[in-house]
Amino acid sequence: MADIRPFPALRPNPELVEKVASPPYDVLNSDEARAMASDNPHSFLHVVKAEIDLPVDADVHGQNVYQLSADNLNKMVTEGTLIQDEVPCFYIYELTMDGDSQRGIAAGVSAQEYEDGLIKKHEFTRREKEDDRAKHVEILQANAGPVLLTYRNTEKVSALVNNICDNTDPVYDFTADDGIGHKVWVVADEDDINSISEAFGEIPATYVADGHHRSASGYRVRNLMRDANPAHTGNEPYNHYLAVLFPDNELKIMGYNRVVKDLNGLTAAELLEKAAEKFEVAEGPAAPESAHQFGMFLDSKWYRLTAKDGSFPANDPVEGLDVAILQSNLLTPLLGIGDPRTDNRIDFVGGIRGTDELERRCGLDAAVAFSCYPVSVEQLMTIADADAIMPPKSTWFEPKLRSGVVVRSLKG
Repeated sequence: MADIRPFPALRPNPELVEKVASPPYDVLNSDEARAMASDNPHSFLHVVKAEIDLPVDADVHGQNVYQLSADNLNKMVTEGTLIQDEVPCFYIYELTMDGDSQRGIAAGVSAQEYEDGLIKKHEFTRREKEDDRAKHVEILQANAGPVLLTYRNTEKVSALVNNICDNTDPVYDFTADDGIGHKVWVVADEDDINSISEAFGEIPATYVADGHHRSASGYRVRNLMRDANPAHTGNEPYNHYLAVLFPDNELKIMGYNRVVKDLNGLTAAELLEKAAEKFEVAEGPAAPESAHQFGMFLDSKWYRLTAKDGSFPANDPVEGLDVAILQSNLLTPLLGIGDPRTDNRIDFVGGIRGTDELERRCGLDAAVAFSCYPVSVEQLMTIADADAIMPPKSTWFEPKLRSGVVVRSLKG
């Protein structure tokens, strides 16, 4: 079962929601966040990236940064920028991009289910990033940014969500500066809450789509606060953490592209010749049109690489992924990229930036770029069901949830 809980959200005063809502903490660096929030004191970037309010040489993991995040959050509440609902609610969050909409339910999800493997993962997490997010949650006493979870769609949940949205007005309806539409409905009716909870109780598992480190931090903070509480009952707010749950048939994954700094001593002609051992190589469009195809931008020209039959284990759900094929058949043997997690010769570019960004990078600081076909949500869930791990930087989800639209306090 999926144990999801309503909660009394901290959320923006409706007049300020467009100013408050910010990109997630991990899609901007400090300089980008500082520039974005420079003329906007209401931006939630002051909470999720509080280093922007300190000198540029501040340690982003310093205790003063976490404390400033908490101070900024408390200030937003005190000044009325954020208000808190009086009763526990669910929140329906709709995202619209390029005319396509997806509706998810913002809720508290169970740290115990994360421990038990009922909230399933497909990525490794890095300890230092877990430490950062766990400390942020602990000092704020709040989940400032949601995890994006998915589940196999059920007609029961979809009917409940659509009925609420069709018959009530959203509390927020705005288009962000990136063109993404955001709508939020507050679900306060007790019968609706019970119906949603019961419908999710029939869903056997949920899956982390985006936000593995936030999930890990929610679990770690639960353990920390539980162990420090001799009167622990299991009903405290810290036993759950913030997520928005979207059905699998509405999620959109883009390719996660690669750029490499140099050709590992090869000439462009030599790279093309060696690549032809495992790939069909031809001049072609920038973006792949199907699985096992790749775009390669080399020497100011686009090529299409198509993996040859037999060059990869087609029945292996992990090694048969396109990013694994590219890694095993080209990046490692030809370009010398051994561990893409640690090799500073490779960088990763989210599909939302398009192939023009790959061309730009090759004119700036890279010698070759690769565009990749997106992983499917079904592939992601199959791998998670097998307790397997995807290669790093396999999935790029769009559109992104904004931070600050729904915040979950651990204070109740």
